[in-house]
Amino acid sequence: MSTGPTHAMSGLLAWAAVTALAEDHPIGQLTPQSWAVGAVLATGAALLPDLDHPSSTISRTFGPVSQGASALINTISGFLYRTTRTRRDSKRDGGHRGFTHTLVFALISAVITTAIVQQSQKWALPALMFVFAGLAVRGIMNDWSPKKDALLITVVSGVVTVACVAWTSQTAASAAACGIAVGVGCVAHFLGDAITEQGCPILWPIPLGGKTWFPVAPPKVMRMQTGGTVEMAIVGPLITILSVWLSAAALQRTGALPFLGGFDLLPI
Repeated sequence: MSTGPTHAMSGLLAWAAVTALAEDHPIGQLTPQSWAVGAVLATGAALLPDLDHPSSTISRTFGPVSQGASALINTISGFLYRTTRTRRDSKRDGGHRGFTHTLVFALISAVITTAIVQQSQKWALPALMFVFAGLAVRGIMNDWSPKKDALLITVVSGVVTVACVAWTSQTAASAAACGIAVGVGCVAHFLGDAITEQGCPILWPIPLGGKTWFPVAPPKVMRMQTGGTVEMAIVGPLITILSVWLSAAALQRTGALPFLGGFDLLPI
């Protein structure tokens, strides 16, 4: 996998790109408040797929709670891998980089998120914001002390959630936009994993090369090592710069940056 910070920023980049470039679509015409909610959800969702790995850093986000959820997801993912793999698929437990690393999972996550937000703007959305804010913070601040990070992340997530809820209290967030944000964040994670050495089974259960868990990836010469020089010195910084630029462009489209006047950050 890519490192936590790279995944997190890729989620923000994906959300910013979708909302900045979709000028003639409702997703490109959000209010500043709805855009910010989507940014939190997409950034956190870009870490969500790695909850299938109980020993991953992200599984410690909320201490025993997230570790328990991670163990359950790993078990389900492993079961699906074993029951749907072909003879050509590798003989592994299938827990990590299994079901949660597929487009099917991204679609299900998007639909569930939309359904939850439709239930209530008062409790459902803040609950989702809290969880995904925690994932986002965990991914970005992945070097926090393992003995204290769960408490710190919980507090920071609470602060982010309260701030966003207070800011959006007068503006209802679009349930569909929230679902899209989570789906986009998951896909950003898949693409980040796909360019690493292992690849990513994005297209499961479509059989490719006789494999239902075919590891989608570019040619080996174009792949990078997780946490290696290419990611840390080139890919990570580039994603961060692009995410800041496109986020500013998307916010400008919402009318949130009036001080820029007639200067168009995305003149296309």
